[in-house]
Amino acid sequence: MNKSDLIEHISKSAEVSKQAADRALSATLDGIRQALKKGKVVQIIGFGTFSVGRRAGRTGRNPRTGEKVTIAATRVAKFKPGKHLKDAVS
Repeated sequence: MNKSDLIEHISKSAEVSKQAADRALSATLDGIRQALKKGKVVQIIGFGTFSVGRRAGRTGRNPRTGEKVTIAATRVAKFKPGKHLKDAVS
């Protein structure tokens, strides 16, 4: 399922136009993105929790030349599914 499939599903389920569904989905995703950018946690009860984690810097290897490369530390988005989502999938 991609974004346009999701918009179609929201449009039919909520009985709103595709344009309204697109705006709602875009606003939701933007809200999650902005919260994560600020380092906040977004928890949707029953669905899951979005958070920001840290990945430590490390030394890697260039597969072509074999020379060592330093990989910088970075922040990554994480998702932990909620109970209802886990139950629905299993």
